[in-house]
Amino acid sequence: MSGHSVSASEANLPPLTKGPHSKRLGQVAVVATLGGLLFGYDTGVINGALLPMSEELGLNEKTEGIVTSSLLFAAAFGALFSGGISDKFGRRKTIMGLAIIFFLGALACSFAPSLGLLVLGRVLLGIGVGGASTVVPVFLAELAPYEIRGSLSGRNEMMIVVGQLAAFVINAFIGNVWGHLDGVWRIMLAICAIPAVFLFIGMLRIPESPRWLVSKGRLDEATEVLRQIRTEKRAEAEAKDIQRTLEKESTMIAPSVSSMLKDKWILRIILVGVALAVFQQFTGINSIMYYGQIVLQESGFSKNAALIANIAPGIIAVVGAFIALWMMEKINRRTTVITGYTLVTIFHLLIGTAALVLPTDSAARPYILLLLIVGFVGSMQTFLNVATWVLLSEIFPQQIRAFGMGFAVLCLWLANAAISFAFPSILKAVGLNSTFFGFAVINAIAAFVMFKFLPETRGKSLEEVEVGVTTGAIYIVKNK
Repeated sequence: MSGHSVSASEANLPPLTKGPHSKRLGQVAVVATLGGLLFGYDTGVINGALLPMSEELGLNEKTEGIVTSSLLFAAAFGALFSGGISDKFGRRKTIMGLAIIFFLGALACSFAPSLGLLVLGRVLLGIGVGGASTVVPVFLAELAPYEIRGSLSGRNEMMIVVGQLAAFVINAFIGNVWGHLDGVWRIMLAICAIPAVFLFIGMLRIPESPRWLVSKGRLDEATEVLRQIRTEKRAEAEAKDIQRTLEKESTMIAPSVSSMLKDKWILRIILVGVALAVFQQFTGINSIMYYGQIVLQESGFSKNAALIANIAPGIIAVVGAFIALWMMEKINRRTTVITGYTLVTIFHLLIGTAALVLPTDSAARPYILLLLIVGFVGSMQTFLNVATWVLLSEIFPQQIRAFGMGFAVLCLWLANAAISFAFPSILKAVGLNSTFFGFAVINAIAAFVMFKFLPETRGKSLEEVEVGVTTGAIYIVKNK
């Protein structure tokens, strides 16, 4: 069996076909995923900006951790509150509001005269990043036909890594050309304002989520939106399918924390979402994405060489994301995630061993470690990053989707922030080898947890996933 099961409602849906509506859906995805690009650039730019910033502002390991993690702690709160805001005001208006926050945050960082104001600007950016990480994947999942939902939702993660690669390339260029100038890091941070403007303007012409419109009783508007991105017959059939599911679900569960805790299947899917989110951060991927230049200097590269070498993990991240999008509709989500944690564990062990046994004065040491780091980042991006965000956008039932996604992503950002705050101090205290051996242990545990508890969602509509989650059936068929 291919694992592509079809619900009764899906069997009645007209098949997905190509046409002008396909192009329109592609346009919507490109504009919305500019939020992912901003997410990637804002989290990745610190990688090259941190050292010149530290020299100008006199930062140490602790204050470097504060500057880096302030964005991430703020992202946790952006993720938590943006779900509720998008439920009230709509996905589209929320994304436009986030574009304004991105723009203001970029300007605040680039003109900050002191550490305090810089952290304030990073907090603004964090709210934008956290909001985008929650709302954009849900928006894409709610617009996508079930047949291509994985690859369409996964485009956001691809844009995140494109944004991070753009940050690495721009940092390397600016650092090597204008690195001798004071305040070079301000230029790196200011560039983020440009895609924020494009996101705001682009969203003016993008339709609202049809599922959100149906949830507000606006069936005619939802059908009209679906007609833009589906064939006529498919649009009408899907609108009715969404309405039936929402009506049925409204009698099953109220979107309150107390009622969710009483329903064992809803509680279980929330815990699965939290595990997906937190373990993704404990891969240590952002120790490379945020502190790559520092890690590569620890490996033996010079300051400027590390800035250039840093582009290699960025490139492999983008390549991995493209492969991941291709795999989304061909390989089961469970298989992808379990494979990812297994590979990441192996590469952590190899990085730790190489850092331990290779002499620090060895000419080969920095290049061997770079190769292993590239392997780790490639494994992470190919098997885990896209799959994690796609799963988070599709495993929660409609009425608790904003809460479930928001809470899981809140936990993700808190884990991200904690690791990012502690990493410079841990690296200094125990060294490269012990740090990555620790990551290996955590990821071996993650592989076991995913094998035991992760359900399968590939080939199912959001409506079918909802029925499977609320009845527990999705767990029974997970190993087929």
